[in-house]
Amino acid sequence: MRRRHREILDAAAHLMQESGYHAVSMQSVADRAGISVGLIYQYFNNKEALLRAVVVDILEDFHERVPAAMERSGGDPAERLLCGFRTFCEVIAAKPEATVLAYRESKTLSREGRDQMKDLEIKTSLPLKRAVIDGIEAGLFTEDFNPDLVVHNLVLVAHGWALKHWNLAPTFSLEEYVGQQFELLLRAIRVPA
Repeated sequence: MRRRHREILDAAAHLMQESGYHAVSMQSVADRAGISVGLIYQYFNNKEALLRAVVVDILEDFHERVPAAMERSGGDPAERLLCGFRTFCEVIAAKPEATVLAYRESKTLSREGRDQMKDLEIKTSLPLKRAVIDGIEAGLFTEDFNPDLVVHNLVLVAHGWALKHWNLAPTFSLEEYVGQQFELLLRAIRVPA
């Protein structure tokens, strides 16, 4: 059951990112997933529910994986922040089509769908914000920048891997991208030794 759900989400993300939400039919998603259209309707009532599920899927990955990775990294705020940022980028690298789709088609969602997306986005950024605040309180990070702005920039840079992958991948591996982008951030927020 989970495998079929995953196949449907992957097929929908690919087709909607490639052709646009409005150009994709439930039948084309079924064809891409290699299943019957009736089976899709057992999982999703309509096309908007399917789009919402694709967007929520990546946000739930952030919500599950980012805090767990940060917790495993130990107590150092900078290390926790790096781990969280790296995990954000890894989720995005695994689901670039869904990331781009979320940007392009979120306006297509109902108000309830957009509110759910916004709520999940805020929740996924909270562990990053906690690490920034902990770094400020420990005297490692400067108080010159609002923690919300620091986290906002980190999340946008993480999304940048999917949005500009065509331009970045020939020059950087994902690990190099994470390392150099994080070093740029640290130079801005680290308290000088």
